[in-house]
Amino acid sequence: MSRRLARETALQVLFQLEMTGESQDLKSAIHKWADEFAVPEGSIPFAEELAEGALTHKEVIDENLEKLSEGWSLARMANVDRNLLRLASYEILFRKDIPGRVTINEAIEIAKRYGSEESGKFINGILDKVVESVNKKDEKGNDTLSRD
Repeated sequence: MSRRLARETALQVLFQLEMTGESQDLKSAIHKWADEFAVPEGSIPFAEELAEGALTHKEVIDENLEKLSEGWSLARMANVDRNLLRLASYEILFRKDIPGRVTINEAIEIAKRYGSEESGKFINGILDKVVESVNKKDEKGNDTLSRD
């Protein structure tokens, strides 16, 4: 299973849906991009979960990203960066079986491929804050980030 390809596929779908404003069937879109990227069949369910999770929890994720991205509104962020942050934030907040450091490293590598020259640093800075906020919540029991 290639989780990186699954993450890239989910990013493509989120980007496409946001740019076109379509409410296309998510599974169809994922399968289209999975074919394009030659994603192994075993990786497609992970791509589906990531895209669906990021969309389902978009409001909570966006609210948290707005709080943590000092001086940057979501509207001001590059489209790739914004959707990659949503995707990685979903993974950090809702997939406890994946270490935050792994998610951050994957997001940085994907940002280097699809984003601008500065995307990797930008993504790293914000996702570090997401992981830190989750860790503070876990240690103190405070709900710094909403998880539902």
